[in-house]
Amino acid sequence: MRSFPNSSHRLFAGLALAAAASATLLFMLSAPPPKTVLAADKPTSTPSATTWDRAAAEHYLDNREEWWQDWDRTHKDHGTFCISCHTQAPYGLARPILRQDLHEPAPSGAERAMLDSIEKRVRMWKDVEPFYLDSKYGKGKEIESRNAESVLNAIILASYDARQGRITETTRLAFDNAWALQSKDGPAAGAWIWQNFHYTPWESPESEYHGAALFAVAVGKAPAYAKNEKLSVFLNGKSQRYFEDPKIAANVAALRGYLLSHYDAQPLLNKTVALWASAHLPDLLTREQRDKLSAVLLSQQRPDGGWSLKDLGTWERVDNTPLQDSSDGYATGLVVLALEENAVTDPRVNRGLDWLADNQDKTTGAWPAWSLNKNRDPKSNIGQFMSDAATSYAVLALDARK
Repeated sequence: MRSFPNSSHRLFAGLALAAAASATLLFMLSAPPPKTVLAADKPTSTPSATTWDRAAAEHYLDNREEWWQDWDRTHKDHGTFCISCHTQAPYGLARPILRQDLHEPAPSGAERAMLDSIEKRVRMWKDVEPFYLDSKYGKGKEIESRNAESVLNAIILASYDARQGRITETTRLAFDNAWALQSKDGPAAGAWIWQNFHYTPWESPESEYHGAALFAVAVGKAPAYAKNEKLSVFLNGKSQRYFEDPKIAANVAALRGYLLSHYDAQPLLNKTVALWASAHLPDLLTREQRDKLSAVLLSQQRPDGGWSLKDLGTWERVDNTPLQDSSDGYATGLVVLALEENAVTDPRVNRGLDWLADNQDKTTGAWPAWSLNKNRDPKSNIGQFMSDAATSYAVLALDARK
């Protein structure tokens, strides 16, 4: 079972931080300023609107995770759950932040059940069945679901480990499982053949890039692997990161190559995820690409200060109904997050943060978003999938400017 930091490690961590601070001061006095700006170099300015209800967001996300775990369609072999791109993956990114901000000592029951299921499947990787079997869902679905699951497992576990200063053995194994399934040749070389049920934006042809870019975020943010916590403090005090491990150098190079070579053909939504990843994984996008994309995204801001998924791609619903033509929490949260973590200081970013602070549902704690696939009832369980992702990305964006 995954452990979480406690006070018994404070003395060692304090000494390591002091050493790291001394080394940082020496570097600042002797080294020229960096030519590129990554997430660590973000400005310290504060948005004008900061009022939002963390406890309400937490309540909404936990309730949705509990519903997901109770839904019989998510139940898989060995007492595990299916991992979803819309509910669990964003939840795994945002929930540790809320727990930290609300000073909670341990994961909630919903978190613990999710993590236990993921870790069990990672450890039993050769024994568990794919989420979707060819015999039931059609040829190729086993490969697609296996690939997507391996990526999502690593993304979620690495998100939790980032706050502990090291990736655990289980997380390292999750990364290894994903790297083993990375395409070696063909049009998807460097990425993963992705789950495709023609559900935009997470299970459709363009989702291959989306998933690879999210994985790049996780790879870029993950701390170094160490067998014990004392060694991890030493390694991370020396600024070693997981992506710098020579054992995965060829894999990381292939991932960079895929994201760069396929970048121009992507919808703005996917480019936004690549922009976010570029703040953490060096040399992912060129400085020119980052600046150009930031300008394009800023130009798409709506008069109310938000962004709309309708403007981030060319989408058509299968029922031929019109797309929701208004700002939403998913587009706004993701765009603001990507711009923040690339140190974009334009006042329109703060307007986006204001929109997020003003548009949290005071009753449910969620942010609004609407299906790109069909006209769904936003109050139904399936209709809330987009709000699940929107709420998590809103939390990430609002927290990033603390």
